[in-house]
Amino acid sequence: MTPDDLLDLFERTAEAVRLAVGRIPPDELRARTDRPGQYALDLVADAAALEVLTKAPVAVMSEESALTGRHDAGITVVLDPVDGSTNCSRGLPYWATSLCAMDREGASAGLVVNQATGCAITSVRGKGAWRDGRPIHASSVRRLEDAVIAISSLPPRVLPWRQFRAMGSAALALCDVATGAFDGYVDAGRYHAPWDYLAGVLACREAGAQVQDAHRMPLDVFEFDARRQLVAGSTDDLFRALLNSAGA
Repeated sequence: MTPDDLLDLFERTAEAVRLAVGRIPPDELRARTDRPGQYALDLVADAAALEVLTKAPVAVMSEESALTGRHDAGITVVLDPVDGSTNCSRGLPYWATSLCAMDREGASAGLVVNQATGCAITSVRGKGAWRDGRPIHASSVRRLEDAVIAISSLPPRVLPWRQFRAMGSAALALCDVATGAFDGYVDAGRYHAPWDYLAGVLACREAGAQVQDAHRMPLDVFEFDARRQLVAGSTDDLFRALLNSAGA
């Protein structure tokens, strides 16, 4: 499949998720399953996504259903049907569907859609990244004191950045680093999985931002149990400063 084929597949998948979640009555959005941390809406979204993805010649690694699709495929799509489930359940307009294609070289094409606003971030390895079709670039902020930073929760060290936000979706926060809305991002610990971050990481790379695991673990993986501590900075100087906040 070409990058354009993959992005078209991802757009159709995200639209299926949007429609499926939109049919859930508002008073049922906070319903939980027996699995810790899982909402019933996550399963609805996963089923809708797989209905589209499993018709394509790809394998699928999903947060909700692990490995499905064609296990011998050359491309594995790493899927988070709803990144920011708590936000979604409470009507907070910051939740996403995140999809990233992985081949032998790593992340190759990604899509993150803020399902509450419709804003879409797409990226293709070596080609660039776009917001709703327009090229995006990370900010030029170099000094920590000038930076607005996204965090997942309070990191080991709180440094003197200008401001910070905890938004509740790693995929969207990383994309907001890619667009320049945030200047950096710091995880509090090693607990984000590939489906949380891969599409956002690819967007950061293609937009010129630095992004790594705080302890130099590889990011381009799709093992179900892999967990990473993400640090992203719009410039090299800011990235190095934020590594200190992560305890690295």
